[in-house]
Amino acid sequence: MQFFRAIHLKKKYVILGVSVLAAIGLGAHFLPPVAEYTSAVLTAQTKRELPIYCVQTDEKKVAISFDAAWGADDTDELLQILDDNDVTATFFLCGYWVDKYPEEVEKIAAAGHDLGNHSATHPHMSTLSSEQITQELQGCHEAVKELTGIDMNLFRPPFGEYNDNVIRTAKENGYYSIQWDVDSLDWKEQGVEAEINQVLNHKHLGNGSILLFHNDAKYTPQALDTILKGLKEKGYDIVPVSEIIHAGEYTVDHEGRQIPSES
Repeated sequence: MQFFRAIHLKKKYVILGVSVLAAIGLGAHFLPPVAEYTSAVLTAQTKRELPIYCVQTDEKKVAISFDAAWGADDTDELLQILDDNDVTATFFLCGYWVDKYPEEVEKIAAAGHDLGNHSATHPHMSTLSSEQITQELQGCHEAVKELTGIDMNLFRPPFGEYNDNVIRTAKENGYYSIQWDVDSLDWKEQGVEAEINQVLNHKHLGNGSILLFHNDAKYTPQALDTILKGLKEKGYDIVPVSEIIHAGEYTVDHEGRQIPSES
């Protein structure tokens, strides 16, 4: 209610200003029409901050990502499958997972995979203040840097949840916020064939897609090799997130597609 009252007052002052200018012979054309002014205010107030769900590119490539927040039993097998297929991926790590499984983190880093920030404690970050969000980001960041020397700049919000404040605060901390447009649904544990079909026949799979898996999903170790080979048979190069997103200035459209500013 206060927002619309503010709009009403601003319109009132614009109208008053136009009247005064007209009275002294300057004319109303020196100020924008009230309707345009109001539209500009509304647009500025309602613009949403979005993470990167996929990337605009003419290159036939996709990015594979894993969220690591719970167990670690399958880490060696996943790394071997990726290596066998000559694929580099991105692992989004929670701070407490880093603390609990430092050897696995070192193995992932040594294999050349991206390390990404998945927060320190896996909270619902849209409920946090900017200060609390920063603490979550920096807690994980410092844990990874101390262990591997790597300064991360990729962030995936836990549960895929975010709001404007989460995205802005992540950016202020030097992070690209990354979602996905192809969900393997491996967390649903529907079986190997279901997971393979979910990825390879996904309606959003295309140039610049970002694929979501989890490092501890029940059927992913059995499905991953077939998925990687299937993606390559479709002509896709499989790269980590850092090699698919655009650096520098960019915009994100309403579908979450990252578009470089020069496009």
